[in-house]
Amino acid sequence: MQIADRMRRKIEEALAPAQLEIIDDSHRHAGHAGHDGRGESHFRVLIVSDAFAGKSRVERQRLVYDLLSAELKDRVHALSLTTLTLAEAERAGAGR
Repeated sequence: MQIADRMRRKIEEALAPAQLEIIDDSHRHAGHAGHDGRGESHFRVLIVSDAFAGKSRVERQRLVYDLLSAELKDRVHALSLTTLTLAEAERAGAGR
């Protein structure tokens, strides 16, 4: 199973997201620290879930980092997170 698939499964099981996007940006980091040529090392992740309600940005990120701790110890070098509740995502979309 690929790293992105494992991350998706864990996030879906724990947070029941209304929206989940996992984008592998590893190709953009060739030659940089943490890029060993195997890929699946740098990701951008958008999670929209009401599991984040009442949590600060830091608490949300810690929650996701805890979920993905095995992947972060293995191949994932960089993880850029956007964590929103459904209401926050709807407000952000309304402003576009």
